Amino acid sequence: MTIYDIAQEAGVSASTVSRVINKKKGVNPKKRILVESLLKKYNFEPDASARGLVQQSTKIIGILMSDIRTSHHASGTYFIEQELKKHGYSCIIINSGFSDEARRESIRTLASRRVEAVVLIGSTFQTENIKKAIEEYLSDLPVIIENGYIDLPNVYGVLVDEGNGISDCVRYLYKKGRRNMVFLHYGDTPSNDKKIRGFQSALHELLPQQEPVVIRLGTEAEEWQASHDATQRLMREMPDTDSIIYATDLLANAGCLALRELEIAVPEQTAIIGVDNSIYAKIAWPAITSLDNKLEDLSITCSNILVRVLNGDKVAHKMMIFSNIVERTSA
Repeated sequence: MTIYDIAQEAGVSASTVSRVINKKKGVNPKKRILVESLLKKYNFEPDASARGLVQQSTKIIGILMSDIRTSHHASGTYFIEQELKKHGYSCIIINSGFSDEARRESIRTLASRRVEAVVLIGSTFQTENIKKAIEEYLSDLPVIIENGYIDLPNVYGVLVDEGNGISDCVRYLYKKGRRNMVFLHYGDTPSNDKKIRGFQSALHELLPQQEPVVIRLGTEAEEWQASHDATQRLMREMPDTDSIIYATDLLANAGCLALRELEIAVPEQTAIIGVDNSIYAKIAWPAITSLDNKLEDLSITCSNILVRVLNGDKVAHKMMIFSNIVERTSA
């Protein structure tokens, strides 16, 4: 009888059995009782080699992202992996895709790899299906979501206050005399929902008689091209638009070129603001004013919280990081 046999019979990971044996925190009480009963039933005494194998397995962290091509999420994964490495952890990174079944399978795969904890990158994991998958496969492991949160006892979330950040962008544009603002985004995500609410809230406060204009890009085209084409349609249909807030810098980068092609001066005729404070804002012409959602700080905070939880420390399940506007020439 090995530690893995105990884990299989109990329906938990080997690292969970290890934590029970070593009387560590962070184990679901019901699972702890089950594992303890099996250890007693089989008079289990782990030998030194088994302890070594289990201790090694507890130094592996699983990182799950939906699309590794998304530069913002790839950068966040890099910062997290580098920070965890400082604490002696190695990472398994899985690119799941967006379908519920693919994500569920990816979570099951991570659970089977005896990871010590799991990091989910991005608000798109903040769904009911992911919650059920965590309950089924990861209930005995710490899970942290970068810019998201799920209400479970083993889940921790570090979020960016993007809603108030977008409200600040609206006020910033209003002070500069802009009155015909548009918000443009790609896809329905909890992050975009917060941004939309921030946009609508600030407009209702500053221009209560004006109906907020929010454009959701169709997903039949990739993001950059969809934003480019939608920006040109917008300016043909609503030529009085004097400012556009894009949900990401990538979208704003495409919009900037679209306006130049229409010979619309930025920012003299139409101002642009993006979100992420990424390379896409810096390489655009003109350089794009952007809401900095503090990706590096966000990622390092996620890593540090995870290490503290693994060390048995008591940690708040939710933490907020505040964004700020980085001014460049586009607005």
